[in-house]
Amino acid sequence: MTKIPVYFMPGLAAGTSIFENIDLPAQQFEIFFLEWFVPNERESLQEYAKRMTEKIEHENPVLVGVSFGGILVQEMAKFIKVRKLIIVSSVKSNKEFPRRMKFAKKTLAYKLMPTSLLANVAALEKLSFGETFKKRIRLYEKYLNMRDKKYLDWAIENVILWSRTEPDENVIHIHGDKDEVFPVQYIDNYIPVAGATHILIINKYKWLNENLPKLILEN
Repeated sequence: MTKIPVYFMPGLAAGTSIFENIDLPAQQFEIFFLEWFVPNERESLQEYAKRMTEKIEHENPVLVGVSFGGILVQEMAKFIKVRKLIIVSSVKSNKEFPRRMKFAKKTLAYKLMPTSLLANVAALEKLSFGETFKKRIRLYEKYLNMRDKKYLDWAIENVILWSRTEPDENVIHIHGDKDEVFPVQYIDNYIPVAGATHILIINKYKWLNENLPKLILEN
């Protein structure tokens, strides 16, 4: 039996460690991980997506993208034929962005993001107040490994300026009903995961391990 290749794309700046608990039946599926690389000067999201497809070694793969990785796999699917396109904690068009992201686009506020600070976790930890924030920094330290300022500036800009206005109807959208980055009141046509936040890939992996195989195999 030929195994189904499933390629996972992590979220903005995240490494493949966010998928450490994802486990699909080995007799049916073969898992591969895609990793962020530093973009070329003035590279568009479409050009970057095309370059990322060159890392895919199988025909008709399943693409699973998380958050900004979900946006990227939708752009990748314009260049290659895919068996299934699954996004997690992401959006299907810029109409699903929350108001603050639309405001950031209008005012260019995203250009003020201190990405050099994000690149330096030690400095960020010294500035953090309270245990909750410190816990988030530790999560950041563990799972986010792309800290290149050029990449971070590019990625934030390309999320905010994503130009897709009409969703691809073939996208399977998995979303936590407590997602704080992309709140569900702005999201249409999604599979809800009860109690899940934006990091459901990490803390709701059991739900994903149970449901992803069914979603991939169903017609």
